[in-house]
Amino acid sequence: MRLLRLFIVLGFILPWSSSLLAQVKNLPGTELGIAKAKGPITMDGKLDEVDWQSASVAKDFFMNYPVDTIPAVFQTEARLTYDDQALYVSFVCYDDETPNIIQSLRRDYEWANNDNVSVYLGPYNDGINGFFFGTTPEGVQREGTIATGGQGPDGFNGTWDNKWYSKVVKAADRWVAEIRIPFKSIRYKNGTKQWNITFVRKDVKRNQTSTWIAVPIQFSPAAFAYGGKMVWDEPPPQQPINISLIPYLAGSTSGDKTTDPHTSSSELQGGFDAKIGITPSLNLDLTVNPDFSQVEVDRQVINLTRFEFQFPERRQFFLENSDLFEQAGWPTARPFFTRRVGLARDSIGNVQKVPILFGSRLSGSLSRKWRLSALNMKTKETLDLGLPSQMFTAIAVQRNFWKQSRIQFTYVDMRSLGDNLEDSVKYFNSSLWEEKKEASGITKILNTDNRNATVDLDLTSADNSWGLSAFYSRSFDAFADDKAQAGALFMQRNTRNYQIFLGQTFIQENYNAEAGFVPSRGVYPGISSSFAQIRYSRYPNSKSLVKMVPGISFNLSNIPSGVITDKSGGLSFDLTFLNTTTINFQYNYVFQELTNSFNPIDDGKYTSFLPGEQYAWNSGGVSFMSDQRKVFQYAMGVVSGQFYNGTNLNLNGELSLRYQPFGSIAVRFDYNDLKLPDNYGSQELFIVSPRFDFTLTDKIFFTTFTQYNTTRDNINLNARLQWRYKPASDFFLVYTENYLPAGFSSKNHSLVFKFTYWLNI
Repeated sequence: MRLLRLFIVLGFILPWSSSLLAQVKNLPGTELGIAKAKGPITMDGKLDEVDWQSASVAKDFFMNYPVDTIPAVFQTEARLTYDDQALYVSFVCYDDETPNIIQSLRRDYEWANNDNVSVYLGPYNDGINGFFFGTTPEGVQREGTIATGGQGPDGFNGTWDNKWYSKVVKAADRWVAEIRIPFKSIRYKNGTKQWNITFVRKDVKRNQTSTWIAVPIQFSPAAFAYGGKMVWDEPPPQQPINISLIPYLAGSTSGDKTTDPHTSSSELQGGFDAKIGITPSLNLDLTVNPDFSQVEVDRQVINLTRFEFQFPERRQFFLENSDLFEQAGWPTARPFFTRRVGLARDSIGNVQKVPILFGSRLSGSLSRKWRLSALNMKTKETLDLGLPSQMFTAIAVQRNFWKQSRIQFTYVDMRSLGDNLEDSVKYFNSSLWEEKKEASGITKILNTDNRNATVDLDLTSADNSWGLSAFYSRSFDAFADDKAQAGALFMQRNTRNYQIFLGQTFIQENYNAEAGFVPSRGVYPGISSSFAQIRYSRYPNSKSLVKMVPGISFNLSNIPSGVITDKSGGLSFDLTFLNTTTINFQYNYVFQELTNSFNPIDDGKYTSFLPGEQYAWNSGGVSFMSDQRKVFQYAMGVVSGQFYNGTNLNLNGELSLRYQPFGSIAVRFDYNDLKLPDNYGSQELFIVSPRFDFTLTDKIFFTTFTQYNTTRDNINLNARLQWRYKPASDFFLVYTENYLPAGFSSKNHSLVFKFTYWLNI
């Protein structure tokens, strides 16, 4: 019936849409005035204050999805005001009595799967950077930072956290949200009377997205290129000295039965973070003895490639203005990866924590055109991981120009410290190390100082329809004086129907970013790659189908000798339906000439593929995602075909049952039936990950996450209780245990509590 009502409404509106366009289609750059409140604003969701009644209204929201040619079926109104301490935003979201879709009461909800409304602020007025704040009809909060103008997969970071307040009230024909954002919680430039701003409403129950400024369907609805301008009646108030102190107290007890089944250890520690507002737009972050025990565990993966898998950064200290480091370089060669600081892999590949002694970061906007991020951190000597004490320094300076273009310079320095460095076992691991070992007879080589200098250039048109990106990077250390460069040139074209991506990258054999992420390091003696992808988006006149997208992609790589080591090509066909269901078909061809020995299952157990051997294979697959608005949701995928000199059948997916809005039970799985001939290995590899997510209120969250991984012969249990007793202040209780699957006997366990408190000075 809901779909029938929607089609009736659409059928009524469409014939009149041409006359409506001129009346309600707000254009990019539309101004919205903001005036200072003459009286107090009470956070009650009623909007009965005189200042709300007299505020300018952002109205006439327009559809962005599933069509971008008509006004929003259910309209939204947004208003702004402020006082000396905070910015206030209110929304009136007109609705009917159709139940809202709310996955849970957990903070930082998934934008695509929950009814919500959000404000996107660009206080630097540069069209590139900013913050977003959103809430659901149940009052669940979500906030984060904006980069790249809010366009593309790297445009939003929802793991950033800060202090702000909201109140939501529901009625039969609407729900009203009132938001208070302290000026101390965001960064902005003194004297700037215009900010970038836009408002976005996600109506999941009807599978609709609407925006204050009309945004073409092929672009992100929150892109600043299609935003408006918030015009202050006077410059936003200058804030007095802004200092926040965030101390913590943590205690733990743990035992490791693999080393001593009768011994356990306990620890009590404390530390603090501090945030000091040097200016309203430039912040100094300090940390002493930081602890990240409350951070959610990584989702394990089965990696059948020769390359390291990159997990996301979730630790709060590294997140504000993180785009300056995260987007330097290219995914094939990032000069700085913050997970290299305070995290390391042990001899069997598990990620272990390396104690951080202290750190500092100065980041923010120097002016409308200039941004800065400078980080310095020192880790503690950890000989059981073979690591000396290390000092990490990274500096990024960005200059914005035109409307959405920028150039950035990045410098990274990683130094090993201490008087006895030769006892360390962190060695330079590359083909160059092997050559030097054979030539000199040296058995231990320590790379005590690795540096990297990088320049990035990003050119983006004002309407996001085209982009050109390039980077050049050079590394410096004691092992190489030449052939230590990396670079890329990338072009994209994005129209309503066509998306074209072209690129060329190269990494020379001695390029070494030890504090960065270079997945081909140690696999190739230098590599040069060309790639292309073309996708065609068609929006049929259909009552059920929103979009169909055929695509083709190609990649070609060669090493310095000219030998082609990798060729791949793919065909895809995507179908997106009005009820949120999606179907994807794919075909892939892969050719490899190996440059290193490798076995996808276990190098020590099975025969390895050898350098110089050539393999080519074909595979095909289909994936299906069900209606995401249902209480029971599922996603399933299958890929089958050849794999090196054998075959592989991959089954993957997730099943989820939601008890709205108090939580869900989900099971994610990834199964590979890998069959290689002779002694290359035949084995079933799989990960099964049940997850129980329970939200008692919008401030108390409990999650139990279990991962059974056959490649590690391990069952991992992680249970996490979080109580947000005040904004940005939490109590955590985290229990972790690892088991041997045979007999379910415990290998190790730990219980951690952590208490944090955000104090404004």
